[in-house]
Amino acid sequence: MQRKTSNMLLSRILCMMLIVAMALFTVGCKKDEKETPKSGQETKVTAPAKDSQGEATGEDTEGGQAGDAEEGVTELGEGKMSFNFSVVDKDGNETKFVIHTDAETVGAALMELGLVEGDEEDYGLYVKKVNGILADYDVDKTYWAFYINGEYAMSGVDKTPITEGESYLFKVEK
Repeated sequence: MQRKTSNMLLSRILCMMLIVAMALFTVGCKKDEKETPKSGQETKVTAPAKDSQGEATGEDTEGGQAGDAEEGVTELGEGKMSFNFSVVDKDGNETKFVIHTDAETVGAALMELGLVEGDEEDYGLYVKKVNGILADYDVDKTYWAFYINGEYAMSGVDKTPITEGESYLFKVEK
């Protein structure tokens, strides 16, 4: 009888350890949706100023009121030039930015703000991380595709000069 009691006790202890291990595994595997940019600079959102009747005045205000700024657009950096930049992850979620910079290339501006990371290869920068999201063909058979104004870019991000008014996009593809 003592052996049966000890086997039952051992079984319960092992069961409890298994439950704790599964709980720790589940909590440890929780994935953040995305990381924030590693720019070290403050995020600034500007919105059109409005007069007392709610009409736009043509001036920009920092911060703005809730609902004033285009929802979901983050402004980063400082500089004379600006461009629109979007990131589309493998689930199709899009993050939009307006980048302000004095850099000459899109890659230099994005690297300066910590939005892209990668390896220098024979053909230029091989981008592996955008806005903290990893896409590495060697790991998961996905890669970051670079687009200019909705068309697949014919040059690498580090060789693409910034052109005012153009939109640039990185999208995870297989």
